Amino acid sequence: MPQTLSVTPFKTKLCSSFTKSKIKVLQVNLGKRCNLACTHCHVEAGPKRTEELSPEVCEQLIQVIQTFPEIEIVDLTGGAPEMNYGFKPLVQAAKTAGKQVIVRSNLVIYFESGFADLPEFFAQNQLHIVASLPCYLSDNVDKMRGSGVFDASIRALQWLNQQGYGKEPNLILDLVFNPQLPISEEKFSLPPDQDKLEQTYKMFLQEHFGIVFNNLFTIANLPVGRTAGYLQRQKLYVPYLKFLEDNFNASTVEHLMCRNELSVDYLGNIYDCDFNQMMNLPAKTRNGEVLTIAKLLEARTLDLIAEIQTAPYCYGCTAGSGSSCGGALVEE
Repeated sequence: MPQTLSVTPFKTKLCSSFTKSKIKVLQVNLGKRCNLACTHCHVEAGPKRTEELSPEVCEQLIQVIQTFPEIEIVDLTGGAPEMNYGFKPLVQAAKTAGKQVIVRSNLVIYFESGFADLPEFFAQNQLHIVASLPCYLSDNVDKMRGSGVFDASIRALQWLNQQGYGKEPNLILDLVFNPQLPISEEKFSLPPDQDKLEQTYKMFLQEHFGIVFNNLFTIANLPVGRTAGYLQRQKLYVPYLKFLEDNFNASTVEHLMCRNELSVDYLGNIYDCDFNQMMNLPAKTRNGEVLTIAKLLEARTLDLIAEIQTAPYCYGCTAGSGSSCGGALVEE
């Protein structure tokens, strides 16, 4: 019997049809190339991965950015987005079109050969940096991301502060917290209160390293990618899904990131969110066709998706205070 049968289908928790709001965010996963191979990575990115954006898809994305003024934010992720083809052209196209640009950075990419110009490039283009720092303690970070990553992250944050990030109003630096992966059912947990943890981060990083930043985002570990593989090996996959379901919070649904974003993979396919992208659950048109960037351009509208695709892991975004690329969704 499939494990997911013990979990209530997510759609049955919803009181109304699950449809898109006005699309404001274009999130692009440029590829799976990364200088790290984090244990919790839902993308399963790493140094040995080679998949990345093609010139053709990059040009189509630039056309979308130029064609649709309702897109307010271009959100670039990966892998390490900076390592994958098309990163700087997409940044420049988006900034020229007057969009806000988010780059989801692992910080330590700046110390790889050929990427030392990134902090200055980010500042010159006033990119909004959302940087992964899953804990303010070195042991926890190195356990999740690799030996020495915490120290390198601290140096990177200090470098960004020197550029004005976290200090100047147009240079926003946000950090991301992820819980440790659970070792038993008794260790299941949701992210702690975001505001309280933000204050703890700020006090610790300022006192010990002189680092300042704007906001902390707390993000739950969704059972996707390497996290799903880990949970399955530990025989915790279904119990964790049930834990998330048991903590379902209906008030988070209207704020979910899938409501107002399109997620695009390196092949130009469109999904409702990055997690659906990793699980190959594509967005579909009202005719049931899989949606692509090329079809958006042909139709000259972003309003092609009939219903948001759902799966059991959606409980991860709706548990407790909720979880999204922008952190908690509601105050508990």
